[in-house]
Parts: sequence; structure tokens; C-alpha cells
Amino acid sequence: MKLSDRVNIAEGRPVPTAPPPPEPAEALAPETPVPSPLQAAPQPPAPRSIQPDALAGLKQRAAEALFERMGARFGDSGATEDELRSAARDELIQVIDQERVPMSASERSRLLRDIEDDVLGYGPLQRLLDDDDITEIMVNRHDRIYIERKGRLILSELRFKSEEQLRVVIERIVSRVGRRIDESSPFVDARLADGSRVNAIIPPLAVGGSSLTIRKFGRVPLTVRDLIGFGTMTLEMAELLQACVKAKLNIIVSGGTGTGKTTLLNVLSSFIPDEERIVTIEDAVELQIQQDHVVRLESRPPNTEGKGEVTIRDLVKNSLRMRPDRIVVGEVRSGESLDMLQAMNTGHDGSLSTVHSNSPRDAIARLETLVLMAGMDLPLRAIREQIASAVNLVVQISRLRDGTRRITHITEVQGMEGDVVVLQDAFVFDYGAGVDENGKFLGSAVATGVRPRFIERFEDLGIHVRPGIFATPIRYGQEQPWR
Repeated sequence: MKLSDRVNIAEGRPVPTAPPPPEPAEALAPETPVPSPLQAAPQPPAPRSIQPDALAGLKQRAAEALFERMGARFGDSGATEDELRSAARDELIQVIDQERVPMSASERSRLLRDIEDDVLGYGPLQRLLDDDDITEIMVNRHDRIYIERKGRLILSELRFKSEEQLRVVIERIVSRVGRRIDESSPFVDARLADGSRVNAIIPPLAVGGSSLTIRKFGRVPLTVRDLIGFGTMTLEMAELLQACVKAKLNIIVSGGTGTGKTTLLNVLSSFIPDEERIVTIEDAVELQIQQDHVVRLESRPPNTEGKGEVTIRDLVKNSLRMRPDRIVVGEVRSGESLDMLQAMNTGHDGSLSTVHSNSPRDAIARLETLVLMAGMDLPLRAIREQIASAVNLVVQISRLRDGTRRITHITEVQGMEGDVVVLQDAFVFDYGAGVDENGKFLGSAVATGVRPRFIERFEDLGIHVRPGIFATPIRYGQEQPWR
């Protein structure tokens, strides 16, 4: 016992006790559980997904490095697109490997495709263009892209990252066909390499941002069998239209926007005999004529100085000196309609064209208006006589509310009675058949029972059609033919 403890006991004070000795370190450590042999071995950590910001930065750096490596080859006119894509992909793989950024296999594949589309294609639109089920692409602004699939409009998940990227794609499209778009000419019609129709309009006319509309053309042109399969026309209508084209009747295809006028014009042109010379005239080349003896003419807008414009009317006049057997005008929308009617009335039978209208009667009225736009002070009766003499047949095609495209009228232009152009329907669409549970029309175009007058012309030319195609169908077991 210490001396201090003895003094504390003698004076009656408590003796302080010593703290307990510390326990060994092994005693304080928690007991480590022994792994069971039935427990699975620990899994390695999953690879980290690259963040969107880092992915965008990597995409930008890779694109810049790709331009540095093969910028000169992009301008090589001798290299095909497949060769450029293959070379660009090889270079991209090396660039991405040098970055040493951890990525999953799916991210790597997506990054390669995105950069290829940005550098060689049309950015986020490229995969939409590659999808054969999509028929139209509508860019309202850089972050709003709508598509048409099976006749229905859908908002796409794809988008441009900025207005600048959208403008780059627009300028890339229009420059490849020799067009331009800028503040002095803020809207333009153009086409893609496959014939798809393109319209672009930019600020200040497009207030919310640049707008781009692409109406796609199929990789394989549709045939008359396809249109019959889709329900656009019936077998009897196809037989009649084929005979009309072979007999060199002048045909106007009428319809609204996006109804399929150009597609139907392609199908009608496929009935033209191979030995005939065809001249096509369009604002932007879209027709997919399958014959070999074809001359394609395309109008030209004015240059930056406002000069050098070549209009459809100029091309129609020039085509008359090219010894055409058939003149096919993609669409009449102005004074060229007068020159087209003149051509139809002066020995160029079998001409084909399209016009925007909602019915055969409206098509005749619109042709009257377009002729007046030619600037000629002609009396209305003279114009109507020109139309009645030139046009033999009006084929009306419409897009119904179920998204399908149907030929709703095949109408003969019979001539004049007084001051009125006389029209007679040979086929009309049967709206009375109703719709199914999905809202799709059940009806189809049916014959009215009236035999067109031009059938007599068929007999003179040795072209035969079955008389039964004009027979009126019996509906619901009634004795009375339905009209």
C-alpha cells in the first residue's frame, strides 16, 4: 500500500481505486463470421455507366479527332459512302481506345453509331431514315421530332441536342442538291439521294426554331400489286387504269397533301410501254420511273443575285422540243397548267400530272384558277373548253381518317354542256360499309354501273377490258343495284 493511501485512511478519506486493466485487442474485436460453404462467392462490381455529360464530351472530342485524321477523305468524290463509313469506323475505334473511358459494350456501339451519323449522315434523323416502317419525319424544332408510322403520327424519343445541330443537318441536305438556305432565302424544297422529299424553313419565318419535313420514299418502288394489297385500289380499278394509260388518255391525279399522289403517279407511269420516250418535269426529282427511255428535268431556284431561275413552265415549254411521247409533270401549281393543257391538246396525248384538290369537281375548278395564274386574259368558257378537251380522266386519292390511303373516285371528263364541264364517276368509294372495331373503313371503291365513253376508243386501239368491271354490285341481298 502506498504512503498516500495510508495517510488517507488515517485521516478518514476514501482511497481512490485504480481503473481496471485494458482488455487485449483480440477481445475487443468483433467475432469474424466464418463464411458458409453454401454461400455464393462475392460478385465483382458492375462496370460503371458513363454519365451523359461525359458521353457528350467524349462524342465531341471523338468527332473532332476523326475530322483531323480523315478530313480530306470526306471530300473525296471518288469514295463511296460505304467506303467512307468503313474507314471512319476504323478511325473511331482507335480514337475511343485512346480515350480509355470505361464503357459498356452497348454504350460503345451506340457511341460509334451516333458519331457516324453526325459526321457522315443526318444526326438523329439517320436511324429514322433507315427505318422502312416510317413514312414521314417532321421536325418542329430541335427537341420535337414527330414521325408517321402506319398512318399514325407519333412523337419520337430522338432529338437534336441544339438548334445549331439541326441547322447543320438542314444545310447538309440542301447543299447536296445544289440548293441553299439562309436569311435571304429562309425556306427551300430539296430531296435526298433516294428521292425523299424535303422541305425546310428557318427563322425568322419559323418562329419557334427551324422546321424540317421529310416525306420518305420506299427503297423499292411500290407496284400496282402493292396498292391492291393495301386496299388503295381494287383489281377492277387497276385493270381500267392500265388500259387508260396504254390508250394514251390524259390523266390528272388529284388529292390533298400526303395522300399518295406521287406514289400513284409512279404506279400509273409503270403502265407506259417501254418503247415510248418519257420526259418528267418536277420541282425536285421524286418520280421513280422504271423505264429506260426517260429524261428527267428539274426546276432551279434563283441564285443569290436573284438570277438564273428556271421554272416548271420553262421546262414544260422546252419539253415540247424534245420529241416526247409522254410528258409527266410532278405537280401543276401555277401558270404551267396552261402550257400543259396546250401540250395535251396539240398531239402530246397520254400526259400525266397531279394537282392539289379534294374532289374531281374541285380539281377542274383548281385547274381553271391555275390557268388564270398564267397571266393570260382568257374568258372562263375558253379555259373550261381547254380543260374539257385536254383532260380525259381524274383519279381522286384521299387519306381517310383511319390513316389509310384510298382511291375514292375514278371520274371521266365527258365534255361541256353549256358553260359546265360534265363529269361522270366510273368508281366511287363505298363509305356506307361502315368501320370495324378498330375504326378502319370496311368499304372499298365500287363501280357505279356507268360505262365510260372512252371505252369505244379502247376498241379502236385493240385494248380490251372486261365488261364486268363496270357492273354495279348488289348489297345486302337486295334486288335493286346499289349506286
